[in-house]
Amino acid sequence: MENQQEGPVRQESSSKRCGRARPVLIASVAGCAVLGGVLVLLPRERPAEPPPPSPGALAMAAVGSGVPAALPGLAELIDEREKAVRTRPGDATSWAVLGAAYVEQGRRLADPAYYPRAERALRTSLKARPQRNTRALSGLAALSNARRDFPAARRWGEAALKLEPRRWTTYPLLIDAYTGLGEHKAAKRTLDRLTELRSGPAVLARAAAVYRDRGWREDAAAALADAAAGARAPAERAAYLERAGQLAWERGDFDDALRHFREAVRLDPDQRAAQAGQGRALASLGRTTEALNAYRVALARQPCPQYALELGELYESLGMPEAARVQYDLLRERVRGAVAGGADEDVVLGRFEADHGDPKAAVRRLRAEFERQPGTEVADALGWALYRAGEPGEALRFALAATDPERGGGVRDALYMYHRGMIERKLERYGAARRHLAEALRINPHFSPLHARAARAAVEALGEPPDEGVPEMDDGAG
Repeated sequence: MENQQEGPVRQESSSKRCGRARPVLIASVAGCAVLGGVLVLLPRERPAEPPPPSPGALAMAAVGSGVPAALPGLAELIDEREKAVRTRPGDATSWAVLGAAYVEQGRRLADPAYYPRAERALRTSLKARPQRNTRALSGLAALSNARRDFPAARRWGEAALKLEPRRWTTYPLLIDAYTGLGEHKAAKRTLDRLTELRSGPAVLARAAAVYRDRGWREDAAAALADAAAGARAPAERAAYLERAGQLAWERGDFDDALRHFREAVRLDPDQRAAQAGQGRALASLGRTTEALNAYRVALARQPCPQYALELGELYESLGMPEAARVQYDLLRERVRGAVAGGADEDVVLGRFEADHGDPKAAVRRLRAEFERQPGTEVADALGWALYRAGEPGEALRFALAATDPERGGGVRDALYMYHRGMIERKLERYGAARRHLAEALRINPHFSPLHARAARAAVEALGEPPDEGVPEMDDGAG
């Protein structure tokens, strides 16, 4: 009996306990739900973002893909790789990277003293890894292009391409080499292969150079605009804007050129080619004081012989011969430095001698240059030197090579057209002379502070074409 009474009591007691437990359990579940909701609403802790790449890492990526690199990054990369090769003298990759960085540093600073260092580093890389060292071979091709030794650039570039035909960064080096040698069809074929392998800003910029040399200025401008828009690094974008500015200046659009040059300098204050470009554009706009200042700034950091020639001629056009002579002396000094670094500045020196020095010496220098690498630029310079030396008959052959699309001279360059027109005038081929001198002024009415003035005077002296039916001596070309 006791057990029978005890059962209901225990059951009742158990029921009461369960009754009391249910609210506690519900409250606990509800609390968990609320807490879960709060946790969901709280911002999750994000993983730490990786730090931005160092200037040296950016320069490493640029040098490896053949695009312009910023000077601070190059300095960091060079320091890093110099330490690496001291620690590991058999590291072929570090030697090759160091050599390529020296090439880019020398090019950016217009300082040929970097080129012997580059050659030692690249040859050390080849010695450490004689077989399948594409990086070192490509570096030697880039070095040869920087030195304007286009036969060597072609040789090294083709050797690199044979090892790795799908390595796209070799193709731009070969395009530069073929262009310097006047092998325009080979340059176009190489560009076609490059565009099959790769796209992007660097390829567009290289395509623009080929288009410009073939006279396709609108295509070149469009490609450069796309390249600048797609470039990520400021130094790379600034380099493409500088090229776009030069293209705009060549076609006589001086305001557009100035806009591009200024934006390039804003993005990369070390973009001295754009600084000199500002001087060129400002001089064409008649803003000579600003132009002189721009040239001086460019030359202070990048004493390029071409800039010295341009500034000297600007001074000369302003009736300041002493100031011009200072720049011409600087030009000679920089050419001597280039020779010491294994670089070739015969074209700019030949142009200078033809107009301001010894034309016969210019002919000897440029004739040897043309035999070695018969590019369009050399053909034009040699033709003009021959004209200035009193040999207009032979000069015309080279002027035609520089300006006739059928002979490879497809680029629409006002200076080249002026040279051809003046040679034709001397040969009494007045119809052709009138056409080509007028064409020079149509392309760019301020292509040179000295020669544009001479072109206008020559056109005026030639007068209007004769009436229909009156014969005029002409060569039938043009």
